Amino acid sequence: MTKQQKIAKSAAMIAIFTLISKALGFIREVMIASKFGSGMETDTYFVAMTATVLIMGTLGAALNTTLIPIFSEIGERHGRKGKLKYLNNILNVVFLITIILALLGFFLSPVIIKILAKGFQGEQYDLAVKLNRIGLPIVIFLGFTYVFSGFLHSSEKFGPPAIMGLPYNFVFLIYLYFLADNADISGLMIVSVIAASTQFLIQVPAIKSMGYKYSLDVNLGDLYLKKALVLVLPVLLGSAVQQINVIIDKTLASDLIEGSISALTYASRINDLIISVFVMAITTVIFPMLSKAFSQEDNRKVKEILGQGINIILIITVPATIGILMLAEPMVHLFFERGAFDEMATYMTSQALIFYSIGLIGSSLRMMLNKVYYSFQDTTTPMINGVIAVVINVILNLVLIKPMGHTGLALATSISATVTTLILFLDLRQKLGPIGLIKYLVCFVKTLAASGIMAIIVYLLFYKLGGLLPSIKIVQMAILFISVALGAALYFILCCVFRIKEMKVLIKGILRRR
Repeated sequence: MTKQQKIAKSAAMIAIFTLISKALGFIREVMIASKFGSGMETDTYFVAMTATVLIMGTLGAALNTTLIPIFSEIGERHGRKGKLKYLNNILNVVFLITIILALLGFFLSPVIIKILAKGFQGEQYDLAVKLNRIGLPIVIFLGFTYVFSGFLHSSEKFGPPAIMGLPYNFVFLIYLYFLADNADISGLMIVSVIAASTQFLIQVPAIKSMGYKYSLDVNLGDLYLKKALVLVLPVLLGSAVQQINVIIDKTLASDLIEGSISALTYASRINDLIISVFVMAITTVIFPMLSKAFSQEDNRKVKEILGQGINIILIITVPATIGILMLAEPMVHLFFERGAFDEMATYMTSQALIFYSIGLIGSSLRMMLNKVYYSFQDTTTPMINGVIAVVINVILNLVLIKPMGHTGLALATSISATVTTLILFLDLRQKLGPIGLIKYLVCFVKTLAASGIMAIIVYLLFYKLGGLLPSIKIVQMAILFISVALGAALYFILCCVFRIKEMKVLIKGILRRR
């Protein structure tokens, strides 16, 4: 099996599991919207959840990113036993750190909520503090999750981390279906804690099968632990900078009309579905390969892997962007509008989704480019780029929020992501020399042309043909699925007609069984 086919096959496997998980997550969001609506309680829950996972989500993502090349290096020099010993050491250190963070979070919760949602007052503020404190065990569980997934990814075992979203969502769905009627929002946060624990527990069997046995040994003098700390700091700062964008958006949205935070949250999650299912699958597979190519000082191989990844991302995100722009309102209406989620919530969420989708391509490519820098063990450039993103986002937020409300916050995020992605491309070209920008542009133009033709067909099927059918949700949902399926099939055919070679690589990689 060629490297391209291996990338495609592994990415397809991750994408399938992630797609199932995200489909369940989508149902979870629909049920939360149905049971709790889009108002004061959900605004409070989403802010409290952000406050709960903010620090560990940032630290964990940074840790996961730096652990993969370090685990790979240890495996080359000290074998599997060396990797397992380091896993045990880093796990104990992370456990101590997360305990401290959880305790600090408990006492600082009132301050954190004030920062995240300055518009919350009285009962809503007290509820946010309460929910934040209930959710603090998630910090510890996330620490374990990121360490385990980093170890497994470095060993190119992608299955267990890919399926961890399944039990996570099942816990929510069981609660929402059987127990959430007339329930207090606090119950939803308790369920969030239980669900978070399943994400690391589902990876334990795979860790054990590789020979891992837990011990209480902690070696703070470990050279690789020190190296991890050196590498993780810029990544941590860069990730923290990205979280600042989230904080700023929610803080500004808390002063807007009720439901603004929920609308942004729901819209962001729909938009992130594409990134989580497809783009993250590609970058997850490619990152260890890039790290290995870097360790071998093979820039040609780095450029080859990079080119495959970027063009595959374009194949996915260009039609997805056009599809969301065209179908945002009916998607939100058909999937979310029920129960406490009313027409106003549909309108607010769909408008936010439209403006978030404008930055989908930029956000996806930026994720890929960051992985390239991390594979070089250059963690500083993405950090600086993140700072630039925040500056742009803050300026645009302040400019756009008055005339556009919560949609201005979404548009600011999209513009910021697109601009900083272009900066990363230019900087990478200086570091590596020519990286095939013309080839990327050709691929983009071809996918854009195919997507444009696809959009015309989908528009005629859904809006024209669908408009002749009864306005019953099940009928409209069926025509939506049919329109999207036929549009996707046409897009696939057009990509082959336009000779986009990465499409053929994807097909061969998925179908090849050896």
